[in-house]
Amino acid sequence: MNNLYGEVDPRDIPAYSISDAAKYLRIPAGTIRSWIATISNGSQFSKPLILTQDIKPKLLSFINLVEIHVLRAIRKHHQMQRDKVRIALDEIEDQFQLSHPLAHKKFQSHGVDLFIEKYSSLINNASEYWRIDLKNTFNTHFQRIEFDKNGLAIKLFPFTCSQEQDNPRIVVIDPRIAFGRLVIADTGIPTTVLAERLKAGESIEDLAFDYKCDRLKIEEAIRCELPVVA
Repeated sequence: MNNLYGEVDPRDIPAYSISDAAKYLRIPAGTIRSWIATISNGSQFSKPLILTQDIKPKLLSFINLVEIHVLRAIRKHHQMQRDKVRIALDEIEDQFQLSHPLAHKKFQSHGVDLFIEKYSSLINNASEYWRIDLKNTFNTHFQRIEFDKNGLAIKLFPFTCSQEQDNPRIVVIDPRIAFGRLVIADTGIPTTVLAERLKAGESIEDLAFDYKCDRLKIEEAIRCELPVVA
C-alpha cells in the first residue's frame, strides 16, 4: 500500500499502548496483557493469543486491536479457556495460511464455524445453544469491522455502550486517519482533542459549534476518553 509510511502498511505499525487498547475496546488492561503474553507451565509454553512485534515498551498495531476486538466476543459472553482458544486459533491459521486470521474477512465468512467446532470440542460441554450464541456474538463484533478489497480489516468501530446490539457507530479507528487515533466517524475529529478542550474549560456547545458537529456525537466521543472500568 502506497502511503506516507512508504512501503509499510499503517495497519502493521505499533502505535497503541495497552492502556489505549483497554480504553478504546472496553477491555481491562490486565486481560490484554494476558492475551499478548507467552504463558509458561513448567516445561511447556503457550504462545500468545495475539502476536505482537517484539519491542519495548510493548505497543500494539491496528491489526492487533482488531484481533483483540474479535476475541472480546468470547470473553464478554463466554468463559474463555486460553489454552484451548490458542489450539483452535492454530488450526484456523493452518487452514487459511494467515498470520492474523482474526483480522481477516475469511474468518468471518468461513473460519467462525471451524473455530467454534474446534473450540467446543475441546471444552467438552458446549451445547447447541452455546454454539449459536457464540456465533451470534462473533457476528455482532464483525459488524463493527470494515475490510479492504483483499479482505483485511481497515476500519474498526469500537463499542461505546454496554448494550452491543444496535450500538451506534459514532467513533472509528482508521490507521489512515489521524495516525490511527480514535476519531468521530466521517469527520476525522480526534476524541482526545475534544476531551482536552473540555478539560480546559470549553463547553460541549462550544465544541459542537466549532466543529459543526452534533452535540450527542461530541458527548459520545468525549465519553470514549474516560478510563475503562475493570
